[in-house]
Amino acid sequence: MRVFDFDGTIYDGESLFDLYLFSARYDMKVFRHLAPVLRYAVKYKLGKATLEQMEHGVGKVARRYLSDLSSSKGVDALRVSALNDAAKAGLGDDILAADASVVGADDLTGGLRSLVSAFWDRNMSKIKPWYEPRPDDVILTASFDVTVGEACRRLGVRRLIASTIDPATFEVTYLNFNTNKPKRLREVLGADAVIDEFYTDSAFDQPMIDMARKGFMVKGNAITRVK
Repeated sequence: MRVFDFDGTIYDGESLFDLYLFSARYDMKVFRHLAPVLRYAVKYKLGKATLEQMEHGVGKVARRYLSDLSSSKGVDALRVSALNDAAKAGLGDDILAADASVVGADDLTGGLRSLVSAFWDRNMSKIKPWYEPRPDDVILTASFDVTVGEACRRLGVRRLIASTIDPATFEVTYLNFNTNKPKRLREVLGADAVIDEFYTDSAFDQPMIDMARKGFMVKGNAITRVK
């Protein structure tokens, strides 16, 4: 079994930050969150934030950001456009049913799903060329399942362990960061799960490297074995 960090490892960049900038195309008011987003992104990459600080800070920023999207006319227009395109393609009933099945057809959920889909239409090309998915691959990331999940679906990767958000309340229900990563992996895959190879771009993932039979550090497209 191979386990991969996502951002900076198989994705060339930080997908949550890229999605944040992408969403500004549809509503400029999300720029009010730029400073805290950058602050926590830098702290995360440098390993200078505790788990408690990240849980509190990221949770607060996520709630405000999603609240803005929930009232965004631009994001809702994207959702309606996606439904209209599906209807023209003869998929309208299926898409409408799927849209209504998530949190009572909540506009944010539908709009967010359309936003994420449009984002990956543009950004799947940022998946690094060296990564070739295998059936037993696992993506282990601090990013959120509602965003990275669509990339995994397109890659054919079925096992994703990520941070989670309750779309009905905007609450971060689990932050897959720091020591939460190996903890969550054991909960999902079992305490006896064997990691043959682990790939990351950050020394901050040392606990996961320690768990694996082989560990690899990724810088750009260069892969170096460190264990």
